[in-house]
Amino acid sequence: MATTVKELKATARPKSGKGAARAERRAGRVPGVIYGNNQPPLTISIEDRELRQRILAGRFLTTLVDIDLEGKKHRVIPRDYHLDPVKDFPIHVDFMRLGEGATIRISVPLHVVKAEGSPGVKRGGTVNIVAHAIELECGVESIPQYIEADVGSLEIGHSLHLSDVKLPAGVKALTREDATLVTIVPPSGYAEEQKAAAAAAAGGAAPGAAAAPAAGAAAPAAAPAAAAKAPAGGDKKK
Repeated sequence: MATTVKELKATARPKSGKGAARAERRAGRVPGVIYGNNQPPLTISIEDRELRQRILAGRFLTTLVDIDLEGKKHRVIPRDYHLDPVKDFPIHVDFMRLGEGATIRISVPLHVVKAEGSPGVKRGGTVNIVAHAIELECGVESIPQYIEADVGSLEIGHSLHLSDVKLPAGVKALTREDATLVTIVPPSGYAEEQKAAAAAAAGGAAPGAAAAPAAGAAAPAAAPAAAAKAPAGGDKKK
């Protein structure tokens, strides 16, 4: 799975602080910063429309970016961005500078595949995604765009764990191996149906079980009748 590298143009932002950031936003640009790799941080700004398109396109935080800053390119990866709480447009973005051969910790989305072929889904179950992303450690040149979770063999009530997923070469999971990723949830009323089926099976397995007590019940009923005759005979003898 090849690593995608995008390009993004930026301009230097000589001033920092809230006032300078507001001025950039009024000019249609988003303030940001490049940091890391034992180098001083660089304050930058990016055209608002272009940055917004990149964020809305998806996988923004897992895509390598070559930032063209006044003719010099910086290989980075987006680490965070902030949106306006009301208007939902970007107001700040952080990029981490990547050195050659660097290793990074990153959260990669989980893609569920073959759900339509799952026997549990065919019987009315629902795919429940427990983890939408997996924390990984890998080289910056081998960041997977996503991790596939194959649920094609799952039955109702069964789960897919991290240990069941094959990771790309050179990629290490930072989450424990027994972590649950996906489960097949039973449909409504499934538990009651299972209990009813089990009860019916148990009742049909031993049809003579109910007949035995009925036969034995006749004996206790006869005993009192015999006892009732004894006193009558005794009184007559006297």
